[in-house]
Amino acid sequence: MATTPEFIRRQYEFAAHIRDPGHAPAPADIEDRRMGIYRELFYNNVESFLSGTCPVLRNIHDDDGWHALVREFFARHRSRTPLFLEIPREFLNWLEHGHNARPEELPFLYELAHYEWTELALSVAEETLDQEDVDPEGNLLDGIPVLSPLAWHLAYHYPVHRIGPDFLPDRPGETPTFLVVYRDRNDEVGFMEINPVTRRLLELIAEGNNATGHELLTRIATELSHPQPGVVISGGTEILQGLHDKHIISGTRRR
Repeated sequence: MATTPEFIRRQYEFAAHIRDPGHAPAPADIEDRRMGIYRELFYNNVESFLSGTCPVLRNIHDDDGWHALVREFFARHRSRTPLFLEIPREFLNWLEHGHNARPEELPFLYELAHYEWTELALSVAEETLDQEDVDPEGNLLDGIPVLSPLAWHLAYHYPVHRIGPDFLPDRPGETPTFLVVYRDRNDEVGFMEINPVTRRLLELIAEGNNATGHELLTRIATELSHPQPGVVISGGTEILQGLHDKHIISGTRRR
């Protein structure tokens, strides 16, 4: 059976200590002062990036609680990407699948981290609002609305957009929180809370079933069993225009 080459073994030993210095001893022939520089450099880079990506998550923890959380992630999680910009996504994966939450921890950590991560994710997304098959000035009722590739509609159990040091809910809301996060033509990322009807409208548009705006709103009126479908269509027309103004809807599909 082949043995691990010495230089690889030493790399593993070095990395193990950097990740978890409390449990993995440092290489014997490297002075602790030098190892300390590496320990601080690696950890501080990761911690700084996470706290910048998730400032609310950082602010609702005291120093000890925050660093304990990041240290655990740094030591235990096995990242599947070498890209620095992907560290927050790896942190999310760990919170959802690898982290053993303690009873005293806040119950919404993953949802809050996800909400804050979306701003970074959309700011670096490579998609654009300019789509050849979309007419940005098309009639939203008579045409087929098209959702921007830079708009995500999200649902959370907790009202993550309201969480802060002065509001730390200990149980989910009575109804889900629906949000849209989007990037506009000025490359600014925005967030908007939406109601269930707008959420349903965005779901139907995203399905890409070639329905016009009028047909989509008529379907929603039917699903609601609304006694006056015209009221739904009238209100829905305003919603469509508002979504278009924010570049959440790119326009209508060219025929």
